[in-house]
Amino acid sequence: MEIRVLQYFLAIAREQSIISAAESLNLSQPTLSTQIKHLEEELGKQLLIRGTKGSRKVTLTEEGMILRKRAEEILELVKKTENEITLSDSIIMGDVYIGTGETDGIRLLAKTAKNLQKTHPQIHYHITSGNAIFVMEQLDKGLIDFGIVFGKPDLKKYDALKLPLKDIWGVLMPKDSPLVDKDTISPEDLWDKPLILSQQEANGGEVMQWIKKKPSHLNIVSTYNLLFNASLLVEEGLGYAICFDNIIHTSKSGNLCFRPLAPELTTEMSIIWKKYQVFSKPAEKFLSSLMESFSLEDE
Repeated sequence: MEIRVLQYFLAIAREQSIISAAESLNLSQPTLSTQIKHLEEELGKQLLIRGTKGSRKVTLTEEGMILRKRAEEILELVKKTENEITLSDSIIMGDVYIGTGETDGIRLLAKTAKNLQKTHPQIHYHITSGNAIFVMEQLDKGLIDFGIVFGKPDLKKYDALKLPLKDIWGVLMPKDSPLVDKDTISPEDLWDKPLILSQQEANGGEVMQWIKKKPSHLNIVSTYNLLFNASLLVEEGLGYAICFDNIIHTSKSGNLCFRPLAPELTTEMSIIWKKYQVFSKPAEKFLSSLMESFSLEDE
């Protein structure tokens, strides 16, 4: 399977037409069709469903959709590898890839990146957001250098640097909520309320242990992956979102407020990377700078 042919295949998936893809690639339509036919023969699977006579549109088969996802990952990894290898040895320049969930802890990484920018302005940072499963998948595939995860990391699989802060759990609610006058929120306060939980917590996490109720005994009206979307649900009055503090800005002029949980519930976080990872020079420099900044804070 050649990289060039994967690029051809992605062009067809993008254009939804072999003719349009051929034009964008500066190839003849018969040449492109032959290349894709050979790819299908190599894989032993049909990748495209050609339109009826007179229709230029093609659609992907189930196997074609799988290949599209993997081809995008492969080409991104190839690009990343080429950049790392071809950069000058005398100048540290290139890209650092980080995957993370939503957390105010990203500020620590931002401070390190800002300080590093003074001496290495040609290092560029790419942040991808997602839950822990997504972050570790990206890490395992080599698509990111580092991941920020919550709780205890798997030290058999990853090396880790514990971040010197904790995220605080609480409730995001409208300012006209009956709970707004409370300084903290107890489990009992939420037992009869419509709740909006993160997808991971709804499946049984720290929050479910804290609230002391099974999910089936609670009124979970929605789950979320990104808190910004959940905050819109809260703002429209759908329910109360249990989430980390300092992610959604709650100002005096806004419609939302945040109250911490009691008993207090906090979550530790770590930045992780694959064991025996061979870093690019920018990633190596970023990690050493991060470790140095943490050691200075401890002094």
